[in-house]
Amino acid sequence: MPDTPVESTTLLTLQDVEVSFTLKRSSLFAKPSLLRAVDGVTLSVRKGQTMGIVGESGSGKTTLALAVARLLPVTRGQIHMNGVDLLSLRGEALRNERRHMQFIFQDPYSSLNPRLRAEKIVREPLDRLSIASTSRRDDRVRELFDQVGLRRDQQRLFPHQFSGGQRQRIGIARAIASNPSLVICDEPVSALDVGVQAQILNLLRRLQEELGLTYVFISHDLGVIQHMCDTIAVMYMGKILEEADRESLFNTPKHPYTQALLSAVPSADINRRNRERRIMISGDPPNPIHLPPGCRFASRCPQVEDRCRVDTPPLVNIDRHHRVACHLVKAAG
Repeated sequence: MPDTPVESTTLLTLQDVEVSFTLKRSSLFAKPSLLRAVDGVTLSVRKGQTMGIVGESGSGKTTLALAVARLLPVTRGQIHMNGVDLLSLRGEALRNERRHMQFIFQDPYSSLNPRLRAEKIVREPLDRLSIASTSRRDDRVRELFDQVGLRRDQQRLFPHQFSGGQRQRIGIARAIASNPSLVICDEPVSALDVGVQAQILNLLRRLQEELGLTYVFISHDLGVIQHMCDTIAVMYMGKILEEADRESLFNTPKHPYTQALLSAVPSADINRRNRERRIMISGDPPNPIHLPPGCRFASRCPQVEDRCRVDTPPLVNIDRHHRVACHLVKAAG
């Protein structure tokens, strides 16, 4: 597991970030509906660490990642990286800032251009961002192939000539080509076999140590999150329900939704299996277009109270490294 440094500087901050989509009218005279995919998210990510964002499908975690990378428009809020206001950047200024922030996509089969050779795919960020001289870019591509565990004689091959794990290695090489500060990993191993997953995760951790990378790691797999992340945020229906350091979240989860998620994770520890019972979540999530008042999880929560259906719980600190949005949990102090 990654070690948490005693002192670390914040690289990325999000303040009340909202991403909304206006949907098509159901009829000529109907009002357009608004879908809040991300609703008021506030987070901070420290340099050299990994922030995990976990949640079931439709929770908004990938939308949030795309918004951070400026690949989706942000409706409101603030995003700063290294003190730079990312939402204020346009044109050339945004293009220059992108070299410091790169993306590893979920599907290694569709995220690579099938018409380009592997060397061209890895070199593309260097060409687009005008990094280094032409001859130096060739040297850099060879270095990147070495770093991610690919042979140099594979540079001239096309994506279909690689396995899934090798394709994801190409995607990783492309992501680190510009020497970014932040790498956003969107389910980077979910499409791979279990054995290959371990290889890619170990590669990502090694590169983080060698290059001083900061990761935002998106996943629905709590086992992967526990292996990779220093801090974890749990999302549900566009909101952060709980955020904590790895140890606190896995040992003392506070939100009923987090407790239910963790109860479903298989464990090799017999004592833990005997101590913890499976918490079942019944019912369906609310309609994201017509959200009811109160807590987003109220309709499915086994501990719901009347106030949960009326008042939205704020995300409050219960200790220095643990925040929870639940009426049943007392705030610090």
